[in-house]
Amino acid sequence: MGRKVTVATCALNQWALDFEGNFQRILKSIQIAKARGARYRLGPELEICGYGCWDHYHESDTLLHSLQVLAALLDSSVTQDIICDVGMPVMHRNVRYNCRVIFLNRKILLIRPKMALANEGNYRELRWFTPWSRSRQTEEYVLPRMLQDLTKQKTVPFGDVVLATRDTCIGSEVCEELWTPRSPHIDMGLDGVEIITNASGSHHVLRKAHTRVDLVTMATSKNGGIYLLANQKGCDGDRLYYDGCAMIAMNGSIFVQGAQFSLDDVGQRMPRFCCERSDPFTWDSSPVLSFCFPTQEVLTATLDLEDVRSYRAEISSRNLEASRVSPYPRVNVDFALSVSEDLLEPVSEPVAWTYHSPEEEISLGPACWLWDFLRRSKQAGFFLPLSGGVDSAASACIVYSMCCLVCEAVKSGNQQVLADIQSLVNENSYTPEDPHELCGRLLTTCYMASENSSQETHSRATELAQQIGSYHINLSIGTAVKAVLGIFSLVTGKFPRFSAHGGSSRENLALQNVQARIRMVLTYLFAQLSLWSRGVQGGLLVLGSANVDESLLGYLTKYDCSSADINPIGGISKTDLRAFVQFCAERFQLPALQTILSAPATAELEPLANGQVSQTDEEDMGMTYSELSVFGRLRKVAKAGPYSMFCKLLNMWKDSCTPRQVAEKVKRFFLKYSMNRHKMTTLTPAYHAESYSPDDNRFDLRPFLYNTAWPWQFRHIDDQVLQLERKEQQGPKDCI
Repeated sequence: MGRKVTVATCALNQWALDFEGNFQRILKSIQIAKARGARYRLGPELEICGYGCWDHYHESDTLLHSLQVLAALLDSSVTQDIICDVGMPVMHRNVRYNCRVIFLNRKILLIRPKMALANEGNYRELRWFTPWSRSRQTEEYVLPRMLQDLTKQKTVPFGDVVLATRDTCIGSEVCEELWTPRSPHIDMGLDGVEIITNASGSHHVLRKAHTRVDLVTMATSKNGGIYLLANQKGCDGDRLYYDGCAMIAMNGSIFVQGAQFSLDDVGQRMPRFCCERSDPFTWDSSPVLSFCFPTQEVLTATLDLEDVRSYRAEISSRNLEASRVSPYPRVNVDFALSVSEDLLEPVSEPVAWTYHSPEEEISLGPACWLWDFLRRSKQAGFFLPLSGGVDSAASACIVYSMCCLVCEAVKSGNQQVLADIQSLVNENSYTPEDPHELCGRLLTTCYMASENSSQETHSRATELAQQIGSYHINLSIGTAVKAVLGIFSLVTGKFPRFSAHGGSSRENLALQNVQARIRMVLTYLFAQLSLWSRGVQGGLLVLGSANVDESLLGYLTKYDCSSADINPIGGISKTDLRAFVQFCAERFQLPALQTILSAPATAELEPLANGQVSQTDEEDMGMTYSELSVFGRLRKVAKAGPYSMFCKLLNMWKDSCTPRQVAEKVKRFFLKYSMNRHKMTTLTPAYHAESYSPDDNRFDLRPFLYNTAWPWQFRHIDDQVLQLERKEQQGPKDCI
């Protein structure tokens, strides 16, 4: 009697509406799973059409093409003799559902619709789908004619149902359902379901992997059982990067860990760090990232069902609950995940999960996102205004990290990456070996000096460009600035002056903004024509370098260099970026980054004082970057308005600020935030990595026109300050 089951899960780099590519990647993952002995294969959420279709889910074309891909999968010899679990949208009785379709040998076994939809932050599933709300109930789904002809079935079960094979029982969760307070896996496990699967479309946020792993291990530690998590990987055509992390767990332990970041579309190799090394990176003189590749990204594990049964047997509280649970409807299939003679079959062993540090996550996640954007947009590289400051240096380092990943992928035999890079550089015989050389082909950096720029920032930008190998341009925008101001003076008869020269604050701000906006115009001109001027084909994607804190406060010029094609650091805090740049200085051996880190952050848009910088970002903002991160998390994550934020900060900052100082800081933040909120409507699509991102496009749906005086809210803060000050003046009362 067989009891050892081999199951597979995977992380696929799917792309919204790329039905042909998605089909091929699904087919390849099934082929790999079968080759490794798996009898069940789980794929990511909505893998057939790609998760990020958004309003395309409303189109009948999306449903039609998803059915066509399903038919092609059913008809393929690759999908025979293995239970396949795929994700796609399904319309049932004129209602759209986010579904799992489970099939075997050209027969659809069941369709399981998602019951808890993600509808916060970046997700709007209730806009496109309806949750299945009838627990443990099913209906008959009438198959479309194209599937009836193929499967010889007219109807299949549709609803909250589990699959019973000859040797075990399998139940499905879909992404968000794992995160809900009462996840389906609880009742499924109590009803004897031994294998729980979760198909996810879960995006990367810094430090999120810990939560994901904790949820999976907890799901199996209290109730026992096997848990498979699949996830999408890569850029699906939007701001999010789906970071893989597929895994297989049993009885509270992880047995297989998938890569969090990888350039592999299906994952013939998995960049998993060598567990015997204390340092997760190894470096050669290139320096190229060096990984170990012990397994494939399509993860398989062989596990003993008796381990689940014996684990559950001794949890008496679990068994008491199980004895009175309402049963799930079961679909029976004459198929086993185990083989009859498996006594000598080796089983998988538990592993310790290897986590990336936040600095490594920034080095890898945005780099993989940029790679997908570059190869899918068919552009020839990136153009980055390099100012000599931390933010643009961080963007440059992410591109350099991408070049390291590309060189390593090619070195390890990834033919898809090689074909993509050859297409990008338009050279069929090219093989990238040195990230420094590759960076010179893919990244053009440009220092745009004005009369207010210092020699120090010029030198820092030039040194960093030399060390990473980018094609670097130095130019002056002074002539263009004077020409624009000359037009204004010719029309109005007036010439604005900086505050340092006796001008008003309005003049001062306008003179700063005109420099920034001229840089944007020149950036796009050079992005479109710099390769042409060098006799090279193609154009360049413009990279932005505004961090999440500056976006939150609006400390940027609308339509300046923040207006780019994409922004790899737009969802990352200044604090994390500084730590990342320090990480790059050491790991990529870039000494220029140390001088950049030691210099004060400055926009260099006001006149120099005796040749030295007279303007710093934190003085302009009236708050530090660390304070700004606190404001951002309280505003978005803690959902605090002005008064609530003031109350929370009274305790957080009680050792460093008086109540009046806290009040002034909070009011200054909300004044600046509300004055500049309109800038978020034009914010460059940015890599999403921070939970307090102010991205107006999808993540942070708030007004962009406010009463910036906040009269009612600020008055209540002021009243509370007066009460606290009176109490302070009265002092403690004498005890009688």
